[in-house]
Amino acid sequence: MSRHAARPPGDRADLEWCHEAVQGVSRTFALTVDVLDEPMASYICIGYLLCRVPDTVEDADHIPPTEQARLLRKYDRMLDPDDDTDTEDFRAAVDEWLPAPEDRTEDWEVVASTPRIVRTFRALPEDVREAVTPPARELVQGMAMFVERYADEGGLRIQSREELEEYCYYAAGTVGNLVTNLLARGDLSEGRRARLYDTAEEFGLLLQLVNVAKDVYDDYTEEDNVYLPAEWLAAEGVPQDAVVDPEHESGAANVVRRTARHARSFLDDAQTYLETVPTTDGNTVAAWAIPFLLAVGTLRELLARPEDALSDTGVKISRQEVFAVVTEMTGTSSDSLADLREDIAGQPFHRASGSAD
Repeated sequence: MSRHAARPPGDRADLEWCHEAVQGVSRTFALTVDVLDEPMASYICIGYLLCRVPDTVEDADHIPPTEQARLLRKYDRMLDPDDDTDTEDFRAAVDEWLPAPEDRTEDWEVVASTPRIVRTFRALPEDVREAVTPPARELVQGMAMFVERYADEGGLRIQSREELEEYCYYAAGTVGNLVTNLLARGDLSEGRRARLYDTAEEFGLLLQLVNVAKDVYDDYTEEDNVYLPAEWLAAEGVPQDAVVDPEHESGAANVVRRTARHARSFLDDAQTYLETVPTTDGNTVAAWAIPFLLAVGTLRELLARPEDALSDTGVKISRQEVFAVVTEMTGTSSDSLADLREDIAGQPFHRASGSAD
């Protein structure tokens, strides 16, 4: 939990629950929240949970696409301050799709607790709500659009690089804008503000493209989604619905590598974003540099062993490297972001920095 300023107004039990929920649903985002100070830690925590609810609904392969879209549209109306749809309307609509309490994952506990999350959000200052609501609604609207687009397929089947970037924008570029809206509420020069908004979406796209490249197996086997573009797979002779078949491993691995290289093209803009963020209202550079540097390490592993993304082996960096990166970014080192990025691109950071393995 963050330390140096009072938490925002609202029910303390609800706020504590939100912080605990983030720890359960996203290890990476929890790292970010943990190294923010208040009140930004709570603003980001709650904003993330608002986006996690529709993301879980969109990924649920047990909900028919038409019903997913209906739920997402209802969630969007619930977020609209000018609509009278309330949290209990959404909660009642999603109830039949919730797993039984004893079978619920932490993600579905978050969905079941939507009224609590929204209640906590609505207790935040008005300028914070105004910063979060438009990009959160854009995310939900984009997800609903993609679900409707591929309703007859059962799961998403991205066709081209352009469509992949469109999807990544709605899934993560909007979150980049949400974060930037929160960070830019203070007194910033016009040049600095423009730089932030010019690179915010690229920061989100980088992180989402890394997820697309590393999560191919889980996305297909657990959610029936294929985000690797059909046109890239076709160039390698790989049918989209055979993306994880061993007989197509070589061609599919080439597409994973191509996706990782495309992600890498956003690193410079993402670094510019990090070098521009203000450290006001409890924000810290470390909070955003940690996921950036972990993405750099994941790209290194993806480019070395892209075939691991096609099986349950998976692609991830070690806990030792995560610990070394977090320790570095929360310490007093004078190493620049550019130097850290170069080190991590070359080898696991706990080795480059001489940390114990």
